[in-house]
Amino acid sequence: MKISYTWLKQYIKTDLDPEEIAEILTNIGLEVEGVETFHPVNGGLEGVVIGEVKTSEKAGIPAKEYFKIETDTIFEIGLTPNRTDGGSHYGVARDLAAFLKQKGDAGATKPSIDNFRADNNDLPIEVEIENREACPRYSGLTIRGIKVEPSPAWLQNRLKSIGLVPVYNIVDITNYVLHETGQPLHAFDADKIKGNKVIVKTLPQGTKFITLDEEERELHCDDLIICDREKGMCIAGVFGGIDSGVKTGTQNIFLESAYFDPVYIRKTAKRHALNTDASFRFERGVDPDMIIYALKRAALLIKEIAGGKISSDITDKYPVPITNHFVQLSYKNLTRLVGKEIDAKTVKKILSALEIKVTGEKDDSLSLEVPAYRVDVTREADVIEEILRIYGYNNIDISDKTISTISAIPKPDKEKIKNIISDLLSSQGFFEIMCNSLTNFDYYKDNKDFPEQNSVRLYNPLSSDLNAMRQTLLYGGLESISYNINRQKNNLKLFEFGNCYYKIKEGPVNKLDNYYEREYLALFTTGRINEPNWSGQDKPTGFFHLKSYVEGIFKRLGIKEKDIEPVPSDENHFSEGLKYLVSDEAIVEFGQLESTVTRNFDISQPVYYAVFSWDKILTLLVKHEITYSGIPKFPAVKRDLALLLDKSVSFSQIEKLAWRTEKKLLKKIKLFDVFEDQKIGRNKKSYAISFHLQDPDKTLTDKEIDKVMQNLIRIYEKELGAKIR
Repeated sequence: MKISYTWLKQYIKTDLDPEEIAEILTNIGLEVEGVETFHPVNGGLEGVVIGEVKTSEKAGIPAKEYFKIETDTIFEIGLTPNRTDGGSHYGVARDLAAFLKQKGDAGATKPSIDNFRADNNDLPIEVEIENREACPRYSGLTIRGIKVEPSPAWLQNRLKSIGLVPVYNIVDITNYVLHETGQPLHAFDADKIKGNKVIVKTLPQGTKFITLDEEERELHCDDLIICDREKGMCIAGVFGGIDSGVKTGTQNIFLESAYFDPVYIRKTAKRHALNTDASFRFERGVDPDMIIYALKRAALLIKEIAGGKISSDITDKYPVPITNHFVQLSYKNLTRLVGKEIDAKTVKKILSALEIKVTGEKDDSLSLEVPAYRVDVTREADVIEEILRIYGYNNIDISDKTISTISAIPKPDKEKIKNIISDLLSSQGFFEIMCNSLTNFDYYKDNKDFPEQNSVRLYNPLSSDLNAMRQTLLYGGLESISYNINRQKNNLKLFEFGNCYYKIKEGPVNKLDNYYEREYLALFTTGRINEPNWSGQDKPTGFFHLKSYVEGIFKRLGIKEKDIEPVPSDENHFSEGLKYLVSDEAIVEFGQLESTVTRNFDISQPVYYAVFSWDKILTLLVKHEITYSGIPKFPAVKRDLALLLDKSVSFSQIEKLAWRTEKKLLKKIKLFDVFEDQKIGRNKKSYAISFHLQDPDKTLTDKEIDKVMQNLIRIYEKELGAKIR
């Protein structure tokens, strides 16, 4: 947001130079990201002189003085979404004045509108609000006999200084008042308002509407529209219509000033990809008490610059006034959060400078009324932050003492473990992604795996696409895959560490017992295993390819295969998947994603996904002890068995029985072949399995090896009905 130094000084009397003001604004939360010099003419005509040559001597005056070229300083302010109160020149002046008042300087003042009055009532236009939730307040008036033409130089220069292109006087005045007060305005051609009535309402889904940019848009049933008796004229708070706007031949206008619900405006702006100065303010919440002032201010400027007469009284529809915020402030909490005791007199002086009224006072607390335009100050902590930023962060003393405590390093070192696995995955060709914890709530509607009632919804979302906290890393990963595939990056291996968030029961939104969060690790593979090359095979990634990465992570963390129990996954987003349990707790699920899931992200190729419950894995590692042993002096032996089994028997059952039967000598079990054919029997299959045996204290004899293998054969025949081939 650009703020003009010269323009700013219209609302606050100060001798501070631009550098000093920039420093103050940054310190009080309106960070100045850059300062530049503005000239209406490039270069400001510096060094150019004007004169009539009469004699051969040095003559003339600087052209800059002759043409009255004004030099200005422009502040580029990085306005955060919560500080809509600072989204105008007067808003910045008001905040600056709150700081300067601590030194006894005067406050900020708005230009007078005392001369406002209706000249006649020749052009009354009725106003009706059908959707009061979306439009709590709507006001307007008419002006007859205007002349639409270019704006005077001073007005054009004001707009140019902050990067706006002047159009003509009526539009320039509404833009000027917007950047002066923060209140958006809109002017309609009054002669095109059918039935002399303005209706604020929504229109049926799919209604066609042509906006000022000559693009036909299809309206959503929740888009708020300013209509006359026959048609829509303007998308409220966002963009005007092509037919009802002011043009060069317009003589009579209806001037609108309103308060629109931020959520309605934000959703409409995002739906239609329209980002305007007006929507920027309305999305964040304008000052409901500035509406009439801005209307009168603009009307007086129009009379002065474009002529005409105010031809109606102000129509102000405001059925349910927007109330101020009421907050209790405890001095004890103020001291605790600030880190310093600020005396009560200073606190009250700062609150007064911020236009926060003290409505009640006790020895240990204050009852406060916060003006409605401060949409971000609704809690005690918010008020404390306001006091601190005006008091000055630099005025908080830093102790010269070092306070430290001795504590044991937590086991395991969470960040170290995370870095170990990140390095492992990176070395295997994975790229780390970091997706937004904010996501689209629509992902969880009618979702069996992640029910919508468990979603943490945002009270005041920045957009309809970021209106809930994520319950899973899945959808952010699929968005990343879709983004890459659309840019011809089809072979992908991605991983992400991240938290997910859940609501466990209904209740007050500020009660933390109703929510919890968990950390996860997600892996994604899709496309080919390797990029095509002359010496390698071009194989697609698959289920067992992902499985090898999952088990590689377990091996790196020291989680033993014999402690893992694999069971089929019951998650609906997997077409085939496995779940690994340790002590009956699921620590990872992985498999191929259902095509119905990937198609929602315009992904046509198979995607394989694994998600680790990282919190549970870290809990396992707390109990995990690392032991060391020397390299065995005695050789291992390998014996193979071919087992004919029912098709329903899984390899995990074979593993469990083996580890249970031989706990001392058995070191490793590997499945190296699976055979199915009608020749071996219907619903039968053959597993070829190798067993690795080793004794650390001696060389195994044939008798000892045979005894182990006979025990394994016997248990397989007894419990699994196996036949040895």
